[in-house]
Amino acid sequence: MLPKENHLPDALLVGRVWRPEVSGAALVMLRGDRVIDITNRDVPTMRDLMELDDIPGYLRGVEGEDIGALADITTNSTEAGATDCVRLLSPADLQVIKASGVTFAESMVERVIEEQAAGNADLAQEIRAKVAGIIGDSLRGIVPGSEKAMKVKEVLIAEGLWSQYLEVGIGPDAEVFTKAQPTSSVGWGAAVGLHPISSWNNPEPEIVLAVNSQGQIRGATLGNDVNLRDVEGRSALLLGKAKDNNASCSIGPFIRVFDEGYGMDDVRKAELTLRVEGEDGFVLDGRSSMTQISRDPESIVAQTIGRHHQYPDGFMLFLGTLFAPIQDRDHKGQGFTHKVGDRVAISEPTLGTLENTVRLSTECPEWRIGIADTMRNLAARGLL
Repeated sequence: MLPKENHLPDALLVGRVWRPEVSGAALVMLRGDRVIDITNRDVPTMRDLMELDDIPGYLRGVEGEDIGALADITTNSTEAGATDCVRLLSPADLQVIKASGVTFAESMVERVIEEQAAGNADLAQEIRAKVAGIIGDSLRGIVPGSEKAMKVKEVLIAEGLWSQYLEVGIGPDAEVFTKAQPTSSVGWGAAVGLHPISSWNNPEPEIVLAVNSQGQIRGATLGNDVNLRDVEGRSALLLGKAKDNNASCSIGPFIRVFDEGYGMDDVRKAELTLRVEGEDGFVLDGRSSMTQISRDPESIVAQTIGRHHQYPDGFMLFLGTLFAPIQDRDHKGQGFTHKVGDRVAISEPTLGTLENTVRLSTECPEWRIGIADTMRNLAARGLL
């Protein structure tokens, strides 16, 4: 599976790489197992590519420079890879990174547990049993904002279990927040960061949509919305601290462009798998099925962009996850938490595999190349 070899030969796959000889990023596509640099004055960034009227037609006709085999570039992209060689980056550049939360019933219950436990993992099992006993499967298949959802809300309030997470989970308004800044996300093979204050955290395997400035969904990829359960559990007002830290957002390996063979219906039926392998021998397997999402992805996009809010450079949108990390790792009842050195692999048959290694955010490479440096580099290369 991608990215070591291209097992999706009919897919239109686009991404970004670092090219040391130009001290900057290049826009690339896959042709077979070869990586082709397609950066030019007309389309210098991923943002610009997503704005084209006919992306598939453009990609099938554009000329480019063969810069190497996918397998070689993959090897360079790991922590142990050569830093002075071409390596994979996140496919997002100028787009804002947005995320929607509490979009699946099962993970919604875990958010309620985090809040009830106030970020204390020791309390999780007891609260999980209480909440499950009252809620059970009543949230499965529920349409947010519907009459049935409002009746469930009344029952939960009466039981003293109403939560701000249930409000965005079954209420009319989706939770959409800014996960990361433009140019700050990391790609395949990079380290993903945990804030050092956290002792209860987890990966979040998700589908990520590429949306242009007109609100059109142009493609999809994979993402890891690294989450600090203890921090967000203390207070939802700490969402920024829990979600947006150095290297805490991973996207990739490539954006699969929508064409006649792949589109939103494929996203809606996507089946994601997750594997975490620890240096301590611990293995966690998880899944997230898009067939179980409570809100249609297009409705989340519509709540994100419109007359109320514009994104002139488009955005990447995480769609949330079904994955509920309840498998105990160290102590009974505490569920899962990361350890430094964990290897995380998020896979989906039509999108490939996104792999990263867990580090503390203070130990990951610092985010140094922002929008200004990106623009200066493109200008110096004659691409603006």
